Amino acid sequence: MYWIVLIVSGLFEAVWAIALGMSDGLSKLVPSIVFFVALAISMGGLAYAMKEIPVGTAYAIWVGVGASLAVIYSMVTGQEAFSILKMVFILGLVGCVIGLKAVSD
Repeated sequence: MYWIVLIVSGLFEAVWAIALGMSDGLSKLVPSIVFFVALAISMGGLAYAMKEIPVGTAYAIWVGVGASLAVIYSMVTGQEAFSILKMVFILGLVGCVIGLKAVSD
């Protein structure tokens, strides 16, 4: 259960990062609300997961999931240029996340 919560928290990390980018410095109401709600869910889930998963592993996975999804979203929506090398590195991040799960107790 802790691992599922951690992965979902990583998803919400991407949501709040994207919303922050859309909020224009927290000056737009709806993206700002999405930012704060997603931030609370993401941090709460990370804190919950850290009850069972070591801090370094949990944080690395949380950041890896969030960063990967944020970059993919940015490429799909045209905010960031698509690149094969970017995809290779994102797959590397995903592979590291899987590796950390595989070697965890």
